[in-house]
Amino acid sequence: MQSTNDATWSHGHDYLSDQLDRNERQTRLVIALTAVMMVVEISAGMMFGSIALLADGWHMASHASALGITAFAYWFARRHRQSARYSFGTWKVSVLGGFTSAIVLGLVALLIVWESAVRFLNPEKISFDQAISVAFVGLVVNIVSAWMLRDGHEHHDHHHDQDYNLRAAYLHVLSDAIMSVAAILALGCGKLFGWWWMDPAMGIVGSLIIGRWAYALVCQTSSVLLDGDVEENTLDAIRLALEKGSEDRVPDLHVWRVGPDRLAAIAVIVTGSPRPPDEYKRIMQSVVSLAHVTVEVNQP
Repeated sequence: MQSTNDATWSHGHDYLSDQLDRNERQTRLVIALTAVMMVVEISAGMMFGSIALLADGWHMASHASALGITAFAYWFARRHRQSARYSFGTWKVSVLGGFTSAIVLGLVALLIVWESAVRFLNPEKISFDQAISVAFVGLVVNIVSAWMLRDGHEHHDHHHDQDYNLRAAYLHVLSDAIMSVAAILALGCGKLFGWWWMDPAMGIVGSLIIGRWAYALVCQTSSVLLDGDVEENTLDAIRLALEKGSEDRVPDLHVWRVGPDRLAAIAVIVTGSPRPPDEYKRIMQSVVSLAHVTVEVNQP
């Protein structure tokens, strides 16, 4: 049992975003919209013979699954936010959700390339008027969904203070909108000029855009998951502040992210004239805001 004195020196590790509940709620609404439009577009693509429309439908199907990952990550992080099992809280569950969704986004891009290549080799008759109508409805749904996720995304979309889980959801919806625009353009060209090849060609163009977004998000989230997203100049500034004007040396320093705008640090200091650990912590806090600091002082 923890004593009163022990409780004085302990603190919580709940570093989840204040926007978590709102972001989770918006994500669930977008999942519902995406799932409905997914069924409509896949059915219409098969009925009217449009690969761009069918690709957009399957694209939305994969995004419905990816958005489910986003919602699950929010739920898990919220449910276990006070659990002692997770040393520095459950914020990284959201980052892991973003990473997983980015992988799915990349697989979707590859799937669209494959379907487009098949359609180049085996063109089919397209019912342009009906397909264009459905594509317009899909675009409206995607725009509404992106708007629903936009506020939370923009609130966090600066430097590292962003919700990668929400960013993944936002990119999935935005890529859906790109594919809807591509489908409308391809179908319009096919109807007006007989350019049937525009349908699969726009599928490939859209997949390249989506693939680029997926790659960027994988790089960002993997860096956070591997504790590599804190800039080297931040580490140098902390080390310089600790060593400045003294014989103190910092042979070991670790700084990593434990929340969207929260950092933790461990510093090992070797000195012949040790100072109180709180003084070292104060110096580190003067350089960068730290939610959790551990200092080890050794004499040579």
